[in-house]
Amino acid sequence: MSRLVMKFGGTSVGDVDRIRRVARIVAAERKPGRGLAVVVSAMSGETDKLVKLARDAGGALADQGAQFDDEYDVVVSTGEQVTTGLLALALRAQGIPARSWQNWQVPIVSDAAHAKARVDSIDEAKLGAAIDSGEVAVLPGFQGVTAGQRITTLGRGGSDTSAVAVAAALGAERCDIYTDVDGVYTTDPRIVAKARRLEKISYEEMLEMASLGAKVLQTRSVELAMAQRVPVRVLSSFVEPGVDNPGTLVCGEEEIVEKQIVSGVAYSRDEAKVSLLGIADSPGVAAQIFGRLADANINVDMIVQSVARTEGRQNIVFTCPDRDAPRAKDALLALGEAIQLEDIAIRRDVAKVSVIGIGMRSQVGVARTMFSALAGKGINIEAISTSEIKISVLIDAQYTELAVRALHSAYGLDAA
Repeated sequence: MSRLVMKFGGTSVGDVDRIRRVARIVAAERKPGRGLAVVVSAMSGETDKLVKLARDAGGALADQGAQFDDEYDVVVSTGEQVTTGLLALALRAQGIPARSWQNWQVPIVSDAAHAKARVDSIDEAKLGAAIDSGEVAVLPGFQGVTAGQRITTLGRGGSDTSAVAVAAALGAERCDIYTDVDGVYTTDPRIVAKARRLEKISYEEMLEMASLGAKVLQTRSVELAMAQRVPVRVLSSFVEPGVDNPGTLVCGEEEIVEKQIVSGVAYSRDEAKVSLLGIADSPGVAAQIFGRLADANINVDMIVQSVARTEGRQNIVFTCPDRDAPRAKDALLALGEAIQLEDIAIRRDVAKVSVIGIGMRSQVGVARTMFSALAGKGINIEAISTSEIKISVLIDAQYTELAVRALHSAYGLDAA
């Protein structure tokens, strides 16, 4: 008996007509010897409404963490429960045996970090037996339950993670994630008209693209898929059954025969550049700086250290999410005397542009191509960060689209 997990996001189940289309897509995947589990998000816009209700009711508690978050999870998790019931009804209307399962019925056990929980385990015995019998199981994404039987939610985009976790627990052949795009593209088609859909992309490349601004898949879902070796296919939910809809397969590098030097160009405008000027050039200073930022739950990306003009001093430049820049500044100003900080500068009109590709491991000249393409357009680079399969640069935000188009062309990614 093979098993397949299908996941549909909020746009895909945005109203009853779309839910009926989803039911037709699920019906087309039913075949003898295959068990189906379907993971769904709340209908588009519903979670935002529920979040507002919870915050309005909680008032001042909304800023007090644990005193608010456990009941917040109870409220916002109801959106997915509605969708599970509606899809099960739509499937039954087509004569397909189906049943909704809630997180506590499986159970999908998570830690107790309400509003940002992580899945610990899934007991697939009852669920597996049900789908192997021919019944379609419809499950809510985005949520779990603690060992103490309290509902949790996994954070924004958590339905992707739920689907991959269920697929791993069931030993599924694949996890199909249906969304409003027909696959993973070499870059944002809204910026580059010649962007093309990738037939396959490695887990490592997809993880870099997701973390660098591509919003097709949630980062945690890709991490989990890579760790558990779950093949993930991204495809459109707006294509009727029977119409060609190959999507993009996210898989192991060994399954990709033709490895592109660069597979895609990603960008993020949600960046701020923080410059610490004239700090002490002594052991332990960097540990104090980034330890304080970690304690403030601020994620840091690019880091550049250089010698300052004053002897015995250094400058450190890093990037963080734009929304966190004010908190980063406050946290570091509190360290001022300890690190002998002369000045701090925040620049928020910057963007990060990245090229990603597993082919970089075996090719030379990748960086030269990138820097030459940007120089040819008169774009200045303010910081550089690299990994084995990625090069990221920080540039003035006004040149983001120009940079993406230039790099997409420079690496031969434009569709013929």
